[in-house]
Amino acid sequence: MKPDKKSCDGASCLLCRLSMREWLPAIQAHKKNFGYKKNDTLFREGDPVKGMFFVVEGVVKVHKHWGTEKDLIVRFAQKGEIVGHRGIGGPENIYPVTATAMGPVKVCYVDLEFFTASLRVNNELLYQLMLFYAKELQDAEKYMHGLAHMPVKTRLANVLLLIYRKFGTTAEGYINLPLTKQDLSECIGATYETTFRVLHELIADGLVKTEGKHLLLPNPIALAEQAKF
Repeated sequence: MKPDKKSCDGASCLLCRLSMREWLPAIQAHKKNFGYKKNDTLFREGDPVKGMFFVVEGVVKVHKHWGTEKDLIVRFAQKGEIVGHRGIGGPENIYPVTATAMGPVKVCYVDLEFFTASLRVNNELLYQLMLFYAKELQDAEKYMHGLAHMPVKTRLANVLLLIYRKFGTTAEGYINLPLTKQDLSECIGATYETTFRVLHELIADGLVKTEGKHLLLPNPIALAEQAKF
């Protein structure tokens, strides 16, 4: 982590976007801007919660321990999204997940005391964050149901569609988030070997194309059929 002179644009970040205009000078006075390199850690599972991170550029992987020496990717946070909020409200006030930069990442950071003060002052920020929490809870429940009941091929199809819809595609049609097979295995809670085999089944079915870490979905509608359970 290193200080970064580039500030957020004041329109993308959830904190700036949803706070009252009168509160913006306070945000400017309290926020800090940091830059991270690929694989740098913003915070680790079990660390005490010290503040909130808002992604300005890049993508952050949010993940947690899943069995012995395994990780499970919970979500990917992109520009404008918050990271660190899962640690608020627990009795221990610790981060229950780890956040890792997937490439060069820039964030806007505010300490926990100022963030909670912002929630008390800004009703719209508090309301939208509540909706965000509710949506995350719903998604987490579906995700855990999928891990428990869906075949690996169905889980992988669902994850590919989710990432495709969230990040869109490049001019060449590839999903706008390069992912390794290890990343995919951590998204679906399967071994690398199983993920490799199932991915190649989808490739053989003509539902996925790959070029290194780049993924292309030639027929998302057909893949959505595979994703049904």
